Amino acid sequence: MTISTVLIALIGLMHVYIFVLEMFLWDTPKGMRAFGNNAEQAEQTKKKKKNMGLYNGFLAAGLFWSLLAEPRVALANFFLGCVLIAGIYGGVTANKKIIYIQAIPALITLILLNLGK
Repeated sequence: MTISTVLIALIGLMHVYIFVLEMFLWDTPKGMRAFGNNAEQAEQTKKKKKNMGLYNGFLAAGLFWSLLAEPRVALANFFLGCVLIAGIYGGVTANKKIIYIQAIPALITLILLNLGK
């Protein structure tokens, strides 16, 4: 098992976690704590976040699919590229922390994947 395989799996799991938080736990204490919201903010943004959560679920599915597919690298590059772009955009428009949580791990994994590691 390569380092990039492990990282793809971890990034996929992270997106499953974000999917669950945004789709199902957004207005619960755990969801509000994770995103720094209060009950009023959570209620006002609940529908939009469910949509965002769905996209995170698709990213996770694609990353896991790339672990099973042959040839794996092209598919993994596509979904890691999506994660990277989403992370950069989210970091610029929503919260800089997203760059560190989402974009940088995707970039490191892309580099390792394409180096064959």
